[in-house]
Amino acid sequence: MTTKSAGPCQPWTPIWCQQLPISTAPVSGSALQVATEILWAMSGRQFDECTLTLRPCQKDCFGGTWPYYDRWNEFGTGWPYPYNYNGQWFNLGCGGCPGDCSCTVLYEAALPQPIESIVQIKIDGAVMPTGSYTVYDYRKLIRTDGHPWPLCNDLNKPDTQPGTWSVTAVFGTTVPAAGQLAVGELAREIALACVGDNRCALPKPVQNLVRQGVSMTFLDPTQVFAAGKVGLFFSDLFISAFNPGGIAARAQAIDVQQSYPRRVTWPP
Repeated sequence: MTTKSAGPCQPWTPIWCQQLPISTAPVSGSALQVATEILWAMSGRQFDECTLTLRPCQKDCFGGTWPYYDRWNEFGTGWPYPYNYNGQWFNLGCGGCPGDCSCTVLYEAALPQPIESIVQIKIDGAVMPTGSYTVYDYRKLIRTDGHPWPLCNDLNKPDTQPGTWSVTAVFGTTVPAAGQLAVGELAREIALACVGDNRCALPKPVQNLVRQGVSMTFLDPTQVFAAGKVGLFFSDLFISAFNPGGIAARAQAIDVQQSYPRRVTWPP
């Protein structure tokens, strides 16, 4: 899910193979955030969960301004019938949009990205019961209570007022267990590095060390990072498994003429 932020919406939930030492407590939160940002970027920016509130417009069958008086047949099937909307009469077909897999009218709203879950939907400031809607294909919001979605959404008002509606949902893809294991491993090593703990296993600029007659060779960090890895077992295993091609992000195709729901960005 692309957001205005340069990084993920929130830190990943870690799985700790080794607990953080008490000495790293002051930097543990920052270490987890940094580890999340690194693994999110190195895994192709594909795992993240963002909770967003949208102010959508109803899907219709035209692709243009509603209603088209001379194109009622595109609104559905059958002969037109009169419909009073906001004090004005219009000639409509079946009163909604039949879907590709449905012979009946679907009261559908298309979300801009695939979702993980719906937090809440509000119409005229009131929260809808969860059983009054469902989601198909992770992005098609369908009413199941027999009522259409509102035709208008007054963006001059907050979604607590009449004449408005909003959808609050969790967008994105859940971090897999391998990613949680990786972020716990990397966060621990970053925290150890921050407090100068010698147990930090991250690659260091020193390649060779001779002490008391024992010679040791270390990974060259420049080569490790250039290869798109971090030099840690679980972290590199996760990156290799979920982003073997080393892509920066998934390709996206954007329809510049498509009308998208408004996202509430301020106040948060």
